[in-house]
Amino acid sequence: MARAVSSPDGDSDDTAMDFATVYSNSTGSAPAFAGYIWKVSGNLNTERVDHTATLLPNGMVLTAGGHGGGGIAGMATAELYDPASRTWIDTGRLIMARAAHTATLLPSGKVLVTGGYNSNGNNTKSCELYDPATGAWTETGNLGTARYLHTATLLPNGMVLVAGGLMIVTVLRSAELYDPATGTWTTTGSLHTAHRSHTATLLQNGEVLVAGGAENPLADGVEATASAERYDPVSGTWTVTGSLNTDRVQHAATLLLNGMVLVAGGIDSSFNVLASAEVYNPASGAWFFTGSLNTARISHTATLLRNGKVLVAGGSDSNDVNSGSVELYDPVSATWTAAGSLNTARDDHTATLLQDNTVLVAGGYNKNNAILKEAEIGHHHR
Repeated sequence: MARAVSSPDGDSDDTAMDFATVYSNSTGSAPAFAGYIWKVSGNLNTERVDHTATLLPNGMVLTAGGHGGGGIAGMATAELYDPASRTWIDTGRLIMARAAHTATLLPSGKVLVTGGYNSNGNNTKSCELYDPATGAWTETGNLGTARYLHTATLLPNGMVLVAGGLMIVTVLRSAELYDPATGTWTTTGSLHTAHRSHTATLLQNGEVLVAGGAENPLADGVEATASAERYDPVSGTWTVTGSLNTDRVQHAATLLLNGMVLVAGGIDSSFNVLASAEVYNPASGAWFFTGSLNTARISHTATLLRNGKVLVAGGSDSNDVNSGSVELYDPVSATWTAAGSLNTARDDHTATLLQDNTVLVAGGYNKNNAILKEAEIGHHHR
């Protein structure tokens, strides 16, 4: 199964309309646990995996690219999820078909898409911008190095840091900065360790923490790394910080409200799918174990809720079977509790917080390794 992570989002109890009432006559309700309920929503127009999902300032969700039923070739289609009608609407097509790319919401409200692999399965340097006002994509400056399975992080100064990834059979140490004012990329300091399928988290002090990933270009779990390092936007350099307690790749990382970073799940160098979780303290540069997930998983999503908890959904378990389980991490008690079940077990999906505080899960692979159109919404309900 394809493996991917993750998406920071939110939650609250004070929605304008009771979620269960809205869906009281709908079908496909999964059991609710720990106050969470999941309901089927409108299907994507195109099945997709290795896509991106971006919450726009107008409350819609832009889903772009990925690949569908025709092998691993990237797609150019894009669509918008309208929370008001709970339907998907086709929008302008990407100029370059792509999958395993990144999408970053810029301060201007436009969305920057970078890299990935194209319709021929080749790495691309191509980058483009989506304008929600027109629904159109325009070309912007190319990356210096073609890459996929990289990360992209919006910095406080409005620039975008792209780091690591894979170029054909080379795992990359290089990093680059995008300047929205000029539409150009410049190289910045290189990582100390090559990373792909890693995580990148913007810390409260403006630095970027890169953690884990793999140094091997091929199989997940081979040469997974425990290394972690921090990027300083002022100096443009990386500094090695404390290593993870467990080497892991295809995990999820979430910035907690207290400024610490939670890392959960993934797979290690011995091909063990992990239930372990650990927390990074930026002040000390050290990692410490916290409560373990109830279900070991890879290719899941992790969503920061507005109440400070973290919602982990789906993924594949230690038997490489898709999971529909959902659980909540409480940073105060350092424990995980069950939070219902997805209607469709899936991995390699996306999860996005909507403005009404519901969480939209879309696409991915199902238990038969088929690519999904199905989408669903979860909400805390008392």
